[in-house]
Amino acid sequence: MLQGSFLFFMLAFLLVGFSSVLLRRKKSSDYLLAGRSLPPSLAGLSAVATNNSGYMFIGMIGFTYTTGLAALWLMVGWILGDFLISLLVHRRLRRATEKFDSLTYPSLLGNWYGQNDRAVRILAALLAVVFLGIYAAAQFSAGSKALHVLFGWEQRLGVMLGAGMVLFYCFSGGLRASVWTDAAQSMVMLAGMLIMVWITLGRFGGVAGSWEALNGVSESFMTLFPEDLAFGAAGPALFVIGWMFAGFGVIGQPHVMVRFMSLDSEDSMQRARAYYYTWYVSFYTLALVVGLLSRLILPEIAAFDVAEDTELALPTLAAQLLPDLLAGLVLAGLFAATISTADSLILSCSAAISQDLLPERWQSFGLTRLVTLGMIVLALVIALVSDESVFILVLYAWSGLGAAFAPLLLAYTLDRRPSQRLALAMIIAGPATVFAYQWVDTRIVDTVYEILPGILAGGLVYVVGSRFESGRRAASSRP
Repeated sequence: MLQGSFLFFMLAFLLVGFSSVLLRRKKSSDYLLAGRSLPPSLAGLSAVATNNSGYMFIGMIGFTYTTGLAALWLMVGWILGDFLISLLVHRRLRRATEKFDSLTYPSLLGNWYGQNDRAVRILAALLAVVFLGIYAAAQFSAGSKALHVLFGWEQRLGVMLGAGMVLFYCFSGGLRASVWTDAAQSMVMLAGMLIMVWITLGRFGGVAGSWEALNGVSESFMTLFPEDLAFGAAGPALFVIGWMFAGFGVIGQPHVMVRFMSLDSEDSMQRARAYYYTWYVSFYTLALVVGLLSRLILPEIAAFDVAEDTELALPTLAAQLLPDLLAGLVLAGLFAATISTADSLILSCSAAISQDLLPERWQSFGLTRLVTLGMIVLALVIALVSDESVFILVLYAWSGLGAAFAPLLLAYTLDRRPSQRLALAMIIAGPATVFAYQWVDTRIVDTVYEILPGILAGGLVYVVGSRFESGRRAASSRP
């Protein structure tokens, strides 16, 4: 019954995505940006689903299962940072997209003021392909974990099935197919997790009984901050600020920002953000609660020491708590979420290659789809050979992208105009700092998320570089 339910609802999600072919136009602008016609409801729901998906349903719940209540600060910092930066960036981003007819995120960075910085576009496109490819691989891995728990399938088989479904989405309706599926699975997963929370709380005597049981898991499970943070009394504050910078980093994520680039109008941005943050807070709160409560229902997983085992908490919980029909629906929604997000990531990669890296005379709708196929194969290979958890893969890709692009985009929205040379230095400084940060003491890395020094490095390069350029201009203008 469970397998039949899963397959039925999985087919339903596929049909939702495929139905977008009815509105498809064989143009790159339609394939990559849905013709810039997304209503605020779809743009907001799709953006939050793409932002979370495998990270939230697999990685974050697994992290909460292991860490406990301290995972709350990832939610608080991340959403607060995301909200604050959106007030400054989102509307200006949509305006610049339309003004200069940008089809991709790298082209937007290279042409914000109509300056056509070709080198900026190329470097941004190269970094996008690398990090988004890793990100897409994490989504394939997340979906395969659900199938592993459901049916005992080899995770390798689930990865390949996911890649095949992404190919189906990409070749049916492009971004529009992903957006429609995002909206459908968003509602399903929200309802499914609400039901699981309700059932679990009932088993342990409501909120008070569950809270008491959670306090009995271990001495540290329900403490507000992780143990052994660096920097003494300043450690908790730096821990939260680090995750706030993770929220700032959303403006450096091409696959998320493309939703706002595709909005039907700049005037719709406020309503899109209302949908986005309502669902974001709801998703994250439920993910945190499910992660905590899963420790009570599935204590045996804690006997394992690797993240890959704890990341199976949500699909295992759904299979145990829910009737087969509902469990199949929730797990189909989870799998569809990871696949539609992977689709978005692959589309952003193929857009960067076909529109920003290849010569203009080669750009066409057909070539964009061919590049998409190549990116699916690359992400498939990464997913098959990587031993990292979904949580680590997503955070690594997120920090690399955010550190590379957020400082430059922020400078643009503040009406600053760094030279092409300075813009390139900012894009390089962020990921280089994130990479170097991996060699720092482990306690420091666990206290301050790596995106914070990465973004600050890009900002510092701008401050120093702009003053240096101003000084040179002043010196050259003297008689």
